[in-house]
Amino acid sequence: MRIPPRREPDRGQVALEYIGFVAILLLVGLAAIQLGVAAYAANQAGTGARAAARAASLDDPKGVSPQAAVDAAVAGWLHPGPPEGGVAGDEATYTVTVKIPSVIPGLGDGFFGTATRTSTMPKLRQRN
Repeated sequence: MRIPPRREPDRGQVALEYIGFVAILLLVGLAAIQLGVAAYAANQAGTGARAAARAASLDDPKGVSPQAAVDAAVAGWLHPGPPEGGVAGDEATYTVTVKIPSVIPGLGDGFFGTATRTSTMPKLRQRN
């Protein structure tokens, strides 16, 4: 019985496969983080819209302005745009837009679009 000659192992093959797999894992991880940042930006836009509408709905001339309410309610690193809207009749309606930041270096804020939310609050009258 003849023993077949021994084959030389494939050296380095596993390292190449590992490098390719790590690159795919990093891409999937960045996509998941980007999705979370987009959801957070949308949530903060809604919070800013509610804060602006609430501030405008209060019948208090010395109260907080809608812009100041947005600045206080939204995370500063998101840089929300100015609130748009106003008081009409018995309602205060405001819209806030936030550019979705990018977690990928080199892509500017807003590359993934914007998150826009609108909120309406009933106008409250002060008790005397």
